Amino acid sequence: MVAVAILAAGRGTRMKSGLPKVLHRLGGKTLVEWVLGSASAVDVDRRLVIVGYRSELIKQAFAQRDDGNTLEFVEQREQLGTGHAVQQLLSPLHEFEGDLLILNGDVPLLRPQTLKHLLQTHREHQNAATILTAQLPNPKGYGRVFCDDRNVVQQIVEDRDCTAPQRQNCRINAGVYCFRWADLAAVLPKLTADNDQKEYYLTDVVNYLSPVMAVDVEDEQEILGINDRKQLAAAYDILQRRIKDDWMAAGVTLIDPNSITIDDTVVLEADVVVEPQTHLRGTTTIQAGSRIGPGSLIENSRIGKNVTALYSVISDSTVAADTRVGPYAHLRGHVETGTGCRIGNFVELKNTTLGDRTNIAHLSYLGDTTAGNQVNVGAGTITANYDGVKKHRTQIGDRTKTGANSVLVAPITIGEGVNIAAGSTITEDVPNDCLVIARARQVVKPGWQLKTPTNESTQQ
Repeated sequence: MVAVAILAAGRGTRMKSGLPKVLHRLGGKTLVEWVLGSASAVDVDRRLVIVGYRSELIKQAFAQRDDGNTLEFVEQREQLGTGHAVQQLLSPLHEFEGDLLILNGDVPLLRPQTLKHLLQTHREHQNAATILTAQLPNPKGYGRVFCDDRNVVQQIVEDRDCTAPQRQNCRINAGVYCFRWADLAAVLPKLTADNDQKEYYLTDVVNYLSPVMAVDVEDEQEILGINDRKQLAAAYDILQRRIKDDWMAAGVTLIDPNSITIDDTVVLEADVVVEPQTHLRGTTTIQAGSRIGPGSLIENSRIGKNVTALYSVISDSTVAADTRVGPYAHLRGHVETGTGCRIGNFVELKNTTLGDRTNIAHLSYLGDTTAGNQVNVGAGTITANYDGVKKHRTQIGDRTKTGANSVLVAPITIGEGVNIAAGSTITEDVPNDCLVIARARQVVKPGWQLKTPTNESTQQ
C-alpha cells in the first residue's frame, strides 16, 4: 500500500498574498494540484493534505474537483517545521501499513516517473527511508545530504546549520521522501527542536532510521520550490518549455514558441499550426490541419479539422471542420458551429448554434440564437435577445438571408428561405419563403431647406 502526504500548511509570506501559497496558479492548475498530479504514475491508496493557514480555502478548492480521488485533510494548527507537520499523520495513519510518500505543496514540477523511480528504489533496497536529492552547482539555501559510496545517507544538515566545510557539499535535499510508515511512526515522537530555528525537522529522522538511501533526480529543475512570484514565473517558463517541446516532437508546428503558451491540459493533433502570440487554455482540443492565430486565445473549446482562427477569442465553444474564424471574432458561452462556416471580422456569437455552411461575414452579433444551414447574415445584423429582465432565443431557418443592419427582436422565429430587407427591425415571426420589410418608407421632399436664424433674418 502507498499513501501520499502533501505538506501544504504554510502561508508563503514572500508571495505577498492573502491566498495560501499552494493555491497560487501555475498555468491552468494550482501548485498543490500539480503536486498531486506528480504521483499519477504510482498506485496510491490514500491521499492526505496537511493544511494550516486558511485551510478552508484549500478544502473549498478541492471540493470543486471531480476526479474520483478522495482527499483527507489533516490540520497543523501551529507551523513548527516539517517534522511537526508529519507528526500530525500519526493519528489518521495509525492503522496504515505500507509506504508513505511525502511531498511539498510548493514543488510543482516533479515528473511522475521520478516519484515512480523513487518508490521502486525504496522497495528494491528495502529501505526504511529513501530521499530524493540533486547535485546543484550552487546549493546555497538547501539542506545538504551526506552519503557513502553506495548512496546510503549518513547525515542531513540544514543550510543554516552547516559548517563552512559542509557547505562545499553539492548534494542537496529536495524535500521529497519515501518512508516505510511503521518505521517512521516509531521515531516521529523522538524529534526535538534543538536547532537555530527551533523547529522540528523531518530530516532528523535519518538519525534513527536505517537504511536510508539517496536518489539523485536527473533534471534538477524538477525540484524547484516556489517561494515568491519570481520563482513562480521561472517555474512557468520551465513548464512551458516541457509542454511545447513535447508537442513539437509529436508533429505540431509552433511558429515562434517563445510567444506561445499552452496549458498541459490542451490536446493537439499532428499537423496543427500555432501562430505567434497565441494562447491555448484549459480543456481545449484542436484537430489536425487547423491553423490557430496569430494573436488568438482558445479556452476550453473543441476545434475541428482544418479550422482557421485569426486574431480571435474562442471560449467554451465547439468549432466544426473547415470553418474560418476572424479576424477579430469572439465566440463565447457555448457556441457550436456546423462545418464550413464563415465567422468574419468583428462578429460576436454567444450561446449560439450554427448549421453547416452558414456565413456571418462581419460586424454582427448573434446571442441565444439557433441558425440553420446556409444562412447568410448581413453586416450589422443583431439579435436583440435581452428585454431588460430575461434573455430570449431567436430561431433562423435554413437558407435565410438577413440584409445589412437588420435587428431580430427575440423571442422570434424566422422561417426557411426568408429574405429580410436591409435596415429592417423584425418583431414578429416570419413564415417560410418570404421577403420581409420592416422599416419606415423613404420620403423625399424636393427643395426643402432647414430654416435657421440666419435664413430668417435674410428673408426679412
